Amino acid sequence: MTLREDEIERRDGSRGIYSVVEKPDFALIVPEESDGFWLVEQFRYPVGARSWEFPQGTFPQGKTGTAEALATAELAEETGIAAGQLEKIGFLYCAKGMSSQGFHIFVATELQHGTPNRETEEQDMIHKWFSRADVETMIKAGEITDDSTIAAYALVMLSN
Repeated sequence: MTLREDEIERRDGSRGIYSVVEKPDFALIVPEESDGFWLVEQFRYPVGARSWEFPQGTFPQGKTGTAEALATAELAEETGIAAGQLEKIGFLYCAKGMSSQGFHIFVATELQHGTPNRETEEQDMIHKWFSRADVETMIKAGEITDDSTIAAYALVMLSN
């Protein structure tokens, strides 16, 4: 991650500084099974709270690859799930007013379950299956507050 400050000129000719957080793109995976979804819950330090969300992440520093490879790796790492079918349904920016970071959204189906291989920061992570109705209730109740998860869920609903 880097922070860049650009000198800019506004439409009216006035000058200013625009700060930009540059972060690599990430993959978000919607593991769909039996009219429901697998979510992960983990502690999110910046907001000081645990959060339910779809599995997501970036490549470790120094490693690169395709968005599909990243999605496959993140899903297996966080949940132990391997997808027989992985379909890309979109690409969104999560905070384009301040960051260059975007995310690739995949739907994973034909799931095979195994053992997660979580990173050190993910030691307290859990994963659990929720029905579609449960996910919608959690979103409406403010129990799912991750914007990327909610945006991905909307794309899934629009794709059906």
